[in-house]
Amino acid sequence: MSKLFEAPSAKPSENLIAREVAGDPATPAPEFSLDQRRALLRIAHEAILSALERRPFPEVPPIPAALSDPRGVFTTLYLRGDQHADLPGDLGRQLRGCVGYAAPIAPLYRAVAETARAAAFEDSRFLPVTKEEVLKLEVSLSVLSRLFPIHPEAVEVGRHGLVISLGARRGLLLPQVAVEHSWDRETFLEQTCRKAGMALDAWRKAATVEAFTAEVFADVDAEAPF
Repeated sequence: MSKLFEAPSAKPSENLIAREVAGDPATPAPEFSLDQRRALLRIAHEAILSALERRPFPEVPPIPAALSDPRGVFTTLYLRGDQHADLPGDLGRQLRGCVGYAAPIAPLYRAVAETARAAAFEDSRFLPVTKEEVLKLEVSLSVLSRLFPIHPEAVEVGRHGLVISLGARRGLLLPQVAVEHSWDRETFLEQTCRKAGMALDAWRKAATVEAFTAEVFADVDAEAPF
């Protein structure tokens, strides 16, 4: 089974706190409808709550085929506390966990449930989510396309996520990481190498560079209570 990828440690060059990819007029129409987004977000919330209540994964009602296709996905959790209520936008939230599958190893709805639980209880940077916190959690999902080879010159900041590999080393960064840090293309490539523990210029040499796109949506986008 493919490894669950933890989000990077909370260093400025590796932070995965951004919720959205920058808008781009050339970006295709969303793949998932509002109802499909709401369904996936509900699955994520219910997966976390059922774990806290020591229940098995909930039974999923019949869902569209699009949500049953194997897809890679990252689930990011944020905690909004009363102490942050007076702060605007993302400043009122704190990262609470981020874990995902880079490869399409499970049906999307199942991958969302598994990565939501892992983000809540297995992200090594944080203590497990508590019952007191669960109602204050916000979920953001990044549904990944399949990986495809890409020439470094063709990488587009804000559109592409990157996977760079060399031997047993492999680094992944989501598209929104480069946007939130205002990285240019070369810096994005270097920081993905850094994530993998490689030399910063490995992408210029023997490393394999692959890309993916991601559709990113969150509770606030779905405008539905959980």
